[in-house]
Amino acid sequence: MIKVGLMGYGKAGQAVAEVLRSDPRFELCWVARRTAPSLDGCVPGTAIPIVGLNIVTLPDWLDARPVDALIDFSQSDAVFVYGEEVRRRQLMLVSAISAYSEAELDYVRSLGADTRVVCSPNMTVGVNFLILAARLLRTIAPFADVEILEQHFREKPEVSGTARKIADSLAIEEDRITSMRLGGIVGHHEVIFGFPYQTVRLIHDSIKREAFGTGAAFALHQLATCANGFYTFDDLLMRIVRSQLDGS
Repeated sequence: MIKVGLMGYGKAGQAVAEVLRSDPRFELCWVARRTAPSLDGCVPGTAIPIVGLNIVTLPDWLDARPVDALIDFSQSDAVFVYGEEVRRRQLMLVSAISAYSEAELDYVRSLGADTRVVCSPNMTVGVNFLILAARLLRTIAPFADVEILEQHFREKPEVSGTARKIADSLAIEEDRITSMRLGGIVGHHEVIFGFPYQTVRLIHDSIKREAFGTGAAFALHQLATCANGFYTFDDLLMRIVRSQLDGS
């Protein structure tokens, strides 16, 4: 069983915590937030503590409550809070941050020299499979017109990091991304290929935020079988694809 610490406890973090709690492959040992009112908070219905990093020193906390891996659903600059402890203790890291700056992403990549790291702006299995399929179709039909549509909940201010990743993976400009913000939507990504006489649409919808939890669990389970290094979700999926093609 892999012992896990979860960074971040917003709406996504709460859903991830529920998934990890119910997965027998993992033990969710604690949740850390940037701030918390006291050390007495726990994940509802459990004795799993919710700690505020404004209250404890992270190295001391990890000494008292060691884990094998961190899963990060917090904020982009949090990596500078825990990064050196990840490196020093060789903790596995699954990062679902969608808005790293170039400097932050370079730092996350550097951790792969000492431990195992997977980083994805979208942590759902389905949307990452969509990206893989879109890349394949783009290779088959480089002449096709391509547009990306992303829809999210009203409070999300920035263009989806997943949409930007799709655009980058397909070598198209970000001005080909259309964004919509609507109440009631968790996350919708659509890649539209316009061919002569036909259209292909690849669509992924996140129905509930627990999809991020099942994706994080998948990524951590796969990462545990990898050597030290920096991995994308694509890398993890391609390992499975290659094993299927090899018949192993």
